[in-house]
Amino acid sequence: MNSSEFRRRGKEMVDYVANYMDGIESRQVYPDVEPGYLRPLIPAAAPQEPDTFEDIIKDIEKIIMPGVTHWHSPYFFAYFPTASSYPAMLADMLCGAIGCIGFSWAASPACTELETVMMDWLGKMLELPEAFLAGDAGEGGGVIQGSASEATLVALLAARTKVTRRLQAASPELTPAAIMEKLVAYASDQAHSSVERAGLIGGVKLKAIPSDGNFAMRASALQEAMERDKAAGLIPFFVVATLGTTSCCSFDNLLEVGPLCNKEDVWLHIDAAYAGSAFICPEFRHLLNGVEFADSFNFNPHKWLLVNFDCSAMWVKKRTDLTGAFKLDPVYLKHSHQDSGLITDYRHWQLPLGRRFRSLKMWFVFRMYGVKGLQAYIRKHVQLSHEFESLVRQDPRFEICAQVILGLVCFRLKGSNKLNEALLQRINSAKKIHLVPCQLRDKFVLRFAICSRTVESAHVQLAWEHIRELAATVLSAERGQKRAGAEIKS
Repeated sequence: MNSSEFRRRGKEMVDYVANYMDGIESRQVYPDVEPGYLRPLIPAAAPQEPDTFEDIIKDIEKIIMPGVTHWHSPYFFAYFPTASSYPAMLADMLCGAIGCIGFSWAASPACTELETVMMDWLGKMLELPEAFLAGDAGEGGGVIQGSASEATLVALLAARTKVTRRLQAASPELTPAAIMEKLVAYASDQAHSSVERAGLIGGVKLKAIPSDGNFAMRASALQEAMERDKAAGLIPFFVVATLGTTSCCSFDNLLEVGPLCNKEDVWLHIDAAYAGSAFICPEFRHLLNGVEFADSFNFNPHKWLLVNFDCSAMWVKKRTDLTGAFKLDPVYLKHSHQDSGLITDYRHWQLPLGRRFRSLKMWFVFRMYGVKGLQAYIRKHVQLSHEFESLVRQDPRFEICAQVILGLVCFRLKGSNKLNEALLQRINSAKKIHLVPCQLRDKFVLRFAICSRTVESAHVQLAWEHIRELAATVLSAERGQKRAGAEIKS
């Protein structure tokens, strides 16, 4: 494909993408395929001779689209949003064209410097403390990770290195292995599974702290666990506080937990993967109060801030905490400016060596929407979630299971878990809308997350009517089973 054909095919692809987005509402949100559907539809090996572009495009509709779950459909209410916007897509095209691998400043100066500035822009939008910003000569700064899972792991590994070196400096006879076996990290029992996974990869114990009646981690429960572990000879070193849990969007009490972590000299990492985007709105910024006590903070613009995946924003108060853990400088990666103190080599801030020019997406989106446009987008989703909450509360058959703060509503039929499992099964089998569940204590709960960029009140209303109709069917079936059971007994 030469540049002339690329121009023609590129315009065709842009038209295809625009048509896909414009028509996504008419596509079934969840596919009708079974595992293994795709293999029989394509050859067993790559072609020896080139295929035509026309044939590839035809196969997108024939082979790929039947197996796609349409995350950007206005009838997709599962998980959390994944961001999508035309400015971000255009920036991704340019990123692919430039194709730099930005592991160091010298590998592509613009790639590094734009990321540093964009992370400062975003930090200011969130009103992060100055200590988290790079500025001209700050000790902190931001980095784009691939996911919140990656950010948690990076923070844990940096904290592990920091505490190991501190303890070895105080007691040189201690080996890293002797320290490692005593290290213990903590998170709420509502924290994402990626926190537990970070503990597994990091080779340290992770303790789940029981959450309170609002599904939040409190300092009293955390302190009790720490004191018990210290008495047993263990070393508390790392705490993850979650702002906007995956199950029900609950918020750990930062203003309690933060001072405790500082007092105990324990690294505090804040995971706000979903909720963090909302903190650009003044009315939600109080949910971040206490961030000043944290060592690291992370959220995903690729969830709710219109920056397409992947783009996970992470800040640290002291950049040397990261670079101290991950810095290696083989001669083939060195460059003449690396010791100047004026630049960042982001390979020392992350697990992979290579990195894409992801800050282009932030630059395009922030400029083309503006802070006010992004705030309006967040507020619309929150308004729609409260609209759905109101509809649920008006139906006496249902109950709301957790406080609705942002764009997630946790609800269920009043009754058994089995009843609610049957309702969810009917909802997802009908494939008109898509939901996923969660477990809150002993209750099986349905999650209704406002996700799509194009979702409107009409979609929420239609979704609720659909849920109500299926609920009536499920309840009728349950009554029938009870009658049949009663007749058998009699």
